[in-house]
Amino acid sequence: MRTMLHPSFLEIPLAHRALHDVSDGRPENSRAAIRAAIAHGYGIEIDLQLSADNQAMVFHDYALDRLTEASGTVQTRDAADLAAIPLKGGREGVPALPEVLELIGGQVPLLIEFKDQDGAMGPNVGALEEAAAEVLRSYAGPAAVMSFNPHSVARLATLLPDMPRGIVTCDYAEGDWPFGASVRDHLREIPDYDRVGASFISHQHSDLDRPRVAALKAQGAHVLCWTIRSEREAAEALQVAENVTFEGYLPGAPVEAADTHPR
Repeated sequence: MRTMLHPSFLEIPLAHRALHDVSDGRPENSRAAIRAAIAHGYGIEIDLQLSADNQAMVFHDYALDRLTEASGTVQTRDAADLAAIPLKGGREGVPALPEVLELIGGQVPLLIEFKDQDGAMGPNVGALEEAAAEVLRSYAGPAAVMSFNPHSVARLATLLPDMPRGIVTCDYAEGDWPFGASVRDHLREIPDYDRVGASFISHQHSDLDRPRVAALKAQGAHVLCWTIRSEREAAEALQVAENVTFEGYLPGAPVEAADTHPR
């Protein structure tokens, strides 16, 4: 069963890792960045990692080093420890998903990426998906879930059957990923779209001319894209995609969907 995206996901640009700008005290995936996105009327894209005590934390990287003054991985710290670690460029610790959901409260669309916990886009997933599903089941605002790992999306289909789900997709260029060519070649063609009951993809903007993207769009898939960094890139991407995930600039008027499908 597919659940289609709420129309707002095709109308409002999505702020990548929320509306972050460390020069203004708004680190990636921070409460400050989320508040700023809401104030501007943008949708929000966030990332999830799993804490040592099986809590869904809103954080992009596996390791803490780039975004905080701490070191090591997110999975080696419990939620209370992570909440006390300040994000670089801000005064806040790493937020947990329940707090972020309460902060957004359905005001803008929320796109949630589950980071691959298997390490090789394989089937060793479940704990992060279960932790997030516990709190997402009661969330009433427009939300959708996605992952690069189709096994994660399949698990979410079981846990959150009524929530729109998608696959994050790209060209899987050599050197960009820690796994071999056979896995990259498999994922590049998005073969799991129907199997996991996806209703959208979020595709690398520089690879939107891929024939498989056109084929999925023709069969009714919604096409979002990442990561747009200028109005020029947005205009080019919207020749194919229906909405953009952006950072580093402020889009103007809400994005017009390039092509919509019946919902």
